[in-house]
Amino acid sequence: MAYVIRKVQKDKKPEKKKTEYTIAVRDYYYDDKLLGIRHLVIFLLFLATVVSYATRVSMSVTILAMTKDNDYGFEVFDWDQSTRDTILSSFFWGYIVLQIPAGMLAGRFGARLLILVSMLMTGLVNLLLPYAAVKGGWQAVCGCRIVMGLFQGLLYPSLHGLVGQWAPADERSRMGTIVYSGSQLGTILEMVVAGVLCDGSWGWPSVYYLAGVTCVVWALLWFLLGASNPGSSRLISKEERKYIESSAGSHDVNEQKKMPVPWKGIWTSLPFWSILLAHSGQSLGFWTLLTEMPSYMDKVLGVDIKSNGLLSALPYVAMYILSFVFSWCAELMVNRKVCSLGTTRKIFNTIAFWGPAAALLALSYIPAGQLPLAVAMLTLTVGLNGAHYVGFLISHIDLSPNFASTLMGITNGLGNIFSILAPLSVSFVVTDEHSAADWRKVFFISIAFYFLANLFFLLFMSDRVQPWNEPKHTAAIEDGVKKAEEANSTKKEGKGTGEDKF
Repeated sequence: MAYVIRKVQKDKKPEKKKTEYTIAVRDYYYDDKLLGIRHLVIFLLFLATVVSYATRVSMSVTILAMTKDNDYGFEVFDWDQSTRDTILSSFFWGYIVLQIPAGMLAGRFGARLLILVSMLMTGLVNLLLPYAAVKGGWQAVCGCRIVMGLFQGLLYPSLHGLVGQWAPADERSRMGTIVYSGSQLGTILEMVVAGVLCDGSWGWPSVYYLAGVTCVVWALLWFLLGASNPGSSRLISKEERKYIESSAGSHDVNEQKKMPVPWKGIWTSLPFWSILLAHSGQSLGFWTLLTEMPSYMDKVLGVDIKSNGLLSALPYVAMYILSFVFSWCAELMVNRKVCSLGTTRKIFNTIAFWGPAAALLALSYIPAGQLPLAVAMLTLTVGLNGAHYVGFLISHIDLSPNFASTLMGITNGLGNIFSILAPLSVSFVVTDEHSAADWRKVFFISIAFYFLANLFFLLFMSDRVQPWNEPKHTAAIEDGVKKAEEANSTKKEGKGTGEDKF
């Protein structure tokens, strides 16, 4: 499809204390099917989620290798289940701290620098982690994971802001799914690669070295090619920039600085609370499975480390593939007016929450020896959860395009408190690591959160842009507008200052 983007140039010509404007219009013809810089930026953001999630879940697989004897002389640690769960949860202790500040900073000053710092520091911490583990024990490992979580806390608010700035409205669902589905691909790759590396002569330290180098390489590419918005990119063409800005409603940094965060409006908004609770339920349910699945398969199902990595990755392969299927279906339903955007969000969020809840209920009663059936149900549980990308996760932009980064910072920060509770709850509930009945209690907790969080989402979620998306002008500005309208009362419709027209 070819778009015509009109460039408007204003020339002030004062005449008798009034301001007149002459308008010169020039047409830019742009074919939206062409690959452009926006696709390069989205691809880099996709790689960022792949790499960052790989570093998050690496500990879930390598912690088993770090506590088992090996034939290659690598350090073995005597950590019990409680210590392992503390290490797994420590990432989120740092992760939640910078979420809200990161959302505000990304919204006001652009996300390019934030995401660069996030990935670079994540890489450096991973490179240091093996040395810290040998010299400082589990306390040092927790320290590294906390620092890594602290800097990765900058990532998701930055991603949300960048997608909002770079994705045109009619491409947002696809681009958003591409970016966020990278988390599943990163999970898949890390579980497979970490399992293979830990089982071979490279040993568990190689997992962290590979993750560290990958993060540093990505940071270099982003430094050279990335930008906070089309207006600040050195590589984008004028035609593509105009196309994105006219469709996505991108704002430059100076405009965003003038917009105060409407805290009262946000915290008194039921649709916002529905997203917050959905994010919390998703965090608890998803991260319980993500961090504890390798341990469950090892202790209850008796799967070795290498096979563990492969089998643990299978559910996330399903989630990765189905996320694109759900995205295509959601876009088709909205574009063909089968149902409204809000109804579509609720349908797919229900698939993402109540579907896994039902599958987990069935999984909890599968006998421990039924490995194929257990893996099939885990695959169904995680696969259906891929619908949340077109459910609550993109709804921040629906409520407030201007403050999407801030909203994501709030929901991701508070929601991930439950990510901390996920492995800790396992430590509290599971007294016998080899007992299927104890693990069943863990599944019941996730089921309850999935059900209740989505019920609130169904009742109160809205697809309408909230009134507080556009903050009210100050009294001084309002007075100025009134005076301008009075001065131009003889003009058509009694208004039309230069700022109003453009």
